[in-house]
Amino acid sequence: MSHERIFTLPGMTLAAQEWGEPGGEPILALHGWLDNSATFNALAPLLPGTHIVALDLAGHGRSGHRAGVGPYNIWEDVSELFEVADQLGWDRFSLLGHSRGGIIGMIAAGTFPERITRLALIEALWPEVHQPQAAPRQLARSILEMSALRNKPLSVYRDLTRAAKARARGMFPLSIDAARALTERGTKAVDGGYSWSTDQRLLAPSAVKLTEDYIEAFLTSATADMAMILGRDGIPRLFSHYREALQRFPDRLNWIELPGGHHLHLESQAPQVAECLRRFFNGQALGWNELHQ
Repeated sequence: MSHERIFTLPGMTLAAQEWGEPGGEPILALHGWLDNSATFNALAPLLPGTHIVALDLAGHGRSGHRAGVGPYNIWEDVSELFEVADQLGWDRFSLLGHSRGGIIGMIAAGTFPERITRLALIEALWPEVHQPQAAPRQLARSILEMSALRNKPLSVYRDLTRAAKARARGMFPLSIDAARALTERGTKAVDGGYSWSTDQRLLAPSAVKLTEDYIEAFLTSATADMAMILGRDGIPRLFSHYREALQRFPDRLNWIELPGGHHLHLESQAPQVAECLRRFFNGQALGWNELHQ
């Protein structure tokens, strides 16, 4: 069973779920875009000897929304996760990130490399690469979409089952059980039923995106042991060049593909994901490709 935690940051509170006890391997877990900490419900109990704190990142789940009217930027999440680590008394800790949470984790590991011992990634490593000449168009798009979102009404579902079915049909399809876990933590009661608790500003594109040079600088700065788990029907299928891009960092990143999609850690493949992560967090030298031949 998990325990609920609340962290008070300047102008905002962050909710979290906690598994394990102090004294175990300290791991801060970061979920993906429009998800919440329930994404680790199936995985966290399978990692004995760890002390996992899984955040509802700002604007998600049961956490507060950021002040202001601008879009959500991942470097703000980096600042917030270190504030949480400070409140936990963690000088050094590991990160476990899925999708957008993995991208945040990679940038965090490069920002304060002396604080991150291991970086475990599920279906994520770096954000979409942008060329500098695309910056004006990106900023304009962000401003226009932020303006449109201010007048966009929230979807209302008569009950949680309908909301879960809608979530299951998202960009990355989910089983109804996985969708229900995310839905129960990611909705709020409103007149007429339930609506998503997510801050709608998360739907707007970032005002600024990182270039390839920036991304490589963060990745090179990170000194943590790094490993990534991909689902064969997840990012590799959506982005055919992803495997090729990973070959650029053979000495920095161990990675493996397992059966499953983008949320394989929340689906029936959770035990396989946990097996890989147990080996990684225990510092075992067994090659990942050897693990599931």
